[in-house]
Amino acid sequence: MIGPNHIAGAENLLFRCGGLTTDDHLLILRESAEHDYYDADITDIIVECAKQHDIRTSVRTIPFDPLKAHLSSDLITEMKSADRTLFLSRTGDQIRFNAEMADIRPIMSYALDADMLASGFGRANYDGFVALKGAVNTALSIASKIHVTCPLGTDFSGPGAAFAKNAAADVSVTRFPMSVFAPVPVAGFSGVVMQDGFLVGTGSRFYEPYGCELNEPLAVQFDCSRLIGFSGHPMDVHCAQMHYEKVGKMFDLDPMTMHSWHAGIHPGCAYTSPAFENYERWSGSAFGNPRLLHFHTCGDYAPGEISLNVLDPTIRIDGVAVWKDGVFRPEKIPGGAEILAACPCIKSVFDAPAQEVGQGANGRLSAR
Repeated sequence: MIGPNHIAGAENLLFRCGGLTTDDHLLILRESAEHDYYDADITDIIVECAKQHDIRTSVRTIPFDPLKAHLSSDLITEMKSADRTLFLSRTGDQIRFNAEMADIRPIMSYALDADMLASGFGRANYDGFVALKGAVNTALSIASKIHVTCPLGTDFSGPGAAFAKNAAADVSVTRFPMSVFAPVPVAGFSGVVMQDGFLVGTGSRFYEPYGCELNEPLAVQFDCSRLIGFSGHPMDVHCAQMHYEKVGKMFDLDPMTMHSWHAGIHPGCAYTSPAFENYERWSGSAFGNPRLLHFHTCGDYAPGEISLNVLDPTIRIDGVAVWKDGVFRPEKIPGGAEILAACPCIKSVFDAPAQEVGQGANGRLSAR
């Protein structure tokens, strides 16, 4: 049954994120239900909400290619003719860094089901989170030093973020909900990332095996844009080396490259199942929670093909812990407190942040 919270989440998507008004045309491109990635109910909710506000809606089921997005010329023409296009399909994620989409600006939904849309993740003011992202980007860009640690021993640091000229447009697709700051280039950064549980893909291409299991935390040393070594359980070191080599050969790229990193900013983002039950689905939605920070590796581009994921990071910006053990504290950056004061619905998700981000029974990222 469609309830008021479902409609509120859909209105946040359609109006604050999409900027739609009466008589506009919304094109929804969805993934086939057989892939078991998006809940079919989310389409029905959005269509019903659009109908209530006299927004014309078309729905198309499009093919999903795990290795490469395919958008026909006819489909692109249809996207251009619509006022907004909404992807309820991983195809939208695959094209998020595609410059050809810049003029179309389709929306990619990281709310995958009705519950996520109706939760604080879907309902909290979209514009407020865009403002929050901008405040974080500014704080990172003007910093003298950024230092990141985690309880398992992650420890890396570098200078202020050398963002591209327009960090606000770090992707060519509008993301809903807005849940990460712009990727921080790794130039000038070095240290170690402690990867727990598994290595996993990035949502760019869905290859097999998408996840590589680890027995113990794996230390990944890096210097600027290069991975320079793995240490830990001998079998984990061997598996990581083989996994990176295999994925590099698969896509004809240098596997030991690293591009950027960023963390979640939306404490309403929850992932209630263990990540290992569906690595593809986890890697495509859980990253928005501040308890998670991830790197784009295996490719000198965002998002790369293998992500490194850190649970409960502490991110210090010029010595100030803006993230503390996975808790994002926006009041620690200029403008953050004002955004919370202006948007009570955002403050409410910060006051009661989601704790479930795909952990296993041991409370950590786990492969079983």
